[in-house]
Amino acid sequence: MGKLYDMLVEDVRFQEGMKSCMNCGTCTAICPAAEFYRYDPRQVIDTVQTKDEEAIEDLLKSETIWYCGECMSCVTRCPRKNAVGLVIVALRSLSQKLGYFVESEKGRQQLALKRTIGAWILEHGYCVYPRKITVENHPEAGTIWKWEQDNLDLIHKRLGSNLDGEGNGGLRRIPQESLDELQRIFDVTGGSDFYNQIEEASKKKAEEMGLSLDEYVKFVYTTNNGLHGRDEE
Repeated sequence: MGKLYDMLVEDVRFQEGMKSCMNCGTCTAICPAAEFYRYDPRQVIDTVQTKDEEAIEDLLKSETIWYCGECMSCVTRCPRKNAVGLVIVALRSLSQKLGYFVESEKGRQQLALKRTIGAWILEHGYCVYPRKITVENHPEAGTIWKWEQDNLDLIHKRLGSNLDGEGNGGLRRIPQESLDELQRIFDVTGGSDFYNQIEEASKKKAEEMGLSLDEYVKFVYTTNNGLHGRDEE
């Protein structure tokens, strides 16, 4: 048994998700992601079941583990109640822990997610913070989003939210005391170390690619090789 498989077995999500797979393929038949991406849940489980060190390492470095949308349709249809989605989460976590995620295009996007959703949670208390979704980072949003950004306070007032306001209401300002407590939770549970691992692995990959970290972030945001769909070559 290889060390990578042993590390997967230690993850409670793997323990809950991998029960007694007979490779019937029902998970692939029901999977929405498999309809569009080069993604076969049955093959993922088959690879893990081999306990082959090289095959599992290839999986951890691949695009494959980033295609799952975690809808858990797999577990609702599996005759043995395996949850491929939970196995995928365990694979993703191990890939991030070992720094393998930077070897795939979709995996490298973890840095962008950490610096947006991850950072916003700690800075503002929300996984989506409207003021930070800028036209500069999302030009695909077009002129309508630029107008919305320019008129954000007026729009949220009309919608009834309390953007950055005191008191109650959606998107209200979270007290610093609560944000400090949230930071402590991240520190104690290992979330902060996890974030640092993503930064360090990404920095190393950026240097390998001859990019500054800021250039690397922009590269991650804008690059798509067009080879992720089932019908794309």
